[in-house]
Amino acid sequence: MTEEQTESYLYKLEAELEEGRLLTVVVLAKSDERAFSTAENNILRHTIAPPHIKQLSLVEKKPIGRQGVGYVIETSHFG
Repeated sequence: MTEEQTESYLYKLEAELEEGRLLTVVVLAKSDERAFSTAENNILRHTIAPPHIKQLSLVEKKPIGRQGVGYVIETSHFG
């Protein structure tokens, strides 16, 4: 295996649910495929009834390995 294949990434994904809700999910994974699978599993554990995911999109992907890697997630507007 190459070093690139064993490197982990921090993924930020957005899930658009059929009822109009938008969820932001952040997961640690070694591949895009695994990130989507992990995000779906986390959404299922987070909700009481299994939601109907209309769309799951990859927003950002950052390599892990240096200090300070993270995301800012805007959750609401105050006016």
